[in-house]
Amino acid sequence: MTRARIFFRSSFGSALFGGIVAVAIGIVAIATGLISVDNSSGSAPVAAMPITKTEPASSTGQTVNQVYQEDAQGVAFISAEQKPTAPATPFGGPSGGGVATGSGILIDSDGHVLTNAHVVDGSSSVTVKFGDGEPLPAKVLGVDDSSDVAVLSVDPGKVDAKPLQLGDSDQVKVGDGAIAIGNPYGLDRTVTSGIISALQRQISAPNGFTISDVIQTDAAINPGNSGGPLIDAGGRVIGINSQIATGTGSNGSVGIGFAVPINTAKSVAQQIIDGGSVQHAYLGIEGADLSPELAKVLNLDVDEGVLVQKVTPDGPAANAGIEAGNATVGMAGAEVKAGGDVITAIDGKPITGMEDLIAAVNAKQPGDSVTLTVLSGGSSHDVTVKLGNRPASVQG
Repeated sequence: MTRARIFFRSSFGSALFGGIVAVAIGIVAIATGLISVDNSSGSAPVAAMPITKTEPASSTGQTVNQVYQEDAQGVAFISAEQKPTAPATPFGGPSGGGVATGSGILIDSDGHVLTNAHVVDGSSSVTVKFGDGEPLPAKVLGVDDSSDVAVLSVDPGKVDAKPLQLGDSDQVKVGDGAIAIGNPYGLDRTVTSGIISALQRQISAPNGFTISDVIQTDAAINPGNSGGPLIDAGGRVIGINSQIATGTGSNGSVGIGFAVPINTAKSVAQQIIDGGSVQHAYLGIEGADLSPELAKVLNLDVDEGVLVQKVTPDGPAANAGIEAGNATVGMAGAEVKAGGDVITAIDGKPITGMEDLIAAVNAKQPGDSVTLTVLSGGSSHDVTVKLGNRPASVQG
């Protein structure tokens, strides 16, 4: 990828949604991203205890065995019956379908189970099993493709497991211990361990938008781990294992796994449990990172920021007067649109590229206003944008 990277291209060309094992339907490939989202599931409101409570950090860590003994029973084995992907033919039944398996996290005593959206998306029926117990029928309360988070509900009276403690992903540090428990390739209650390799990564959600503040780990994550917990040394869940990067010719772990931060998941899950609807802030642009090399080619007065490539018609940015370029410039094998606005700061904080802009927008709510500092026509000025609700998927 060149320095003049177009944002809607994936940062990891070989990343996979790292946990769903699909019998007869295959592994889902990673989508590419943009800067917007909303996906709401119209389920009925469910009264439940808030799940946003954060457990305090312990002063001493636990061994992997201690964490496993404490938490493994609360990690669910999820089986999702997939709907056929094509109509019946004269030669047989419908094509596609099959059973996909993944992992989940029991988060409260009301029978709510947290998992990835891509584990249960498109399913006709879902079952959840804890430990050696019998599979329990599960209801999909809601799915948010923007964060790759889903919430299931099972009869709490039939659950023989203790809910896992949810931690604070904002307190995670690079080098901290990390433990993953899940069902890779259908091997239930498998534990792997490693460290937190990096923070503030970004990955593409199932609907093409971007999930920010993602945790990277070298704990082995494989197909089937999706939806399972990434756990700290205190036994608290700090993320939901979601994707992996793979080497050439391999679908397995190469030590680069990604987990949706638990703080993101808690917020989304609470919205689903409270009312079945999730909203995300939406700016409505596509952009490219501005590098010093590209700035020199374009004769710009700034060498960092976001070069606006496309503005969604009638979107928040378009309504505020943000404009995209209309001239194509080639550089190091990449093409960018030149002549449009360059966003150099949001709410007074300088940005170096799309990652900074995405993270800032993702931290807002629909209806919030942000101030963009924009370089246009050789002069810099501030533009106020009222953020909207993200559409269900990336708009072409």
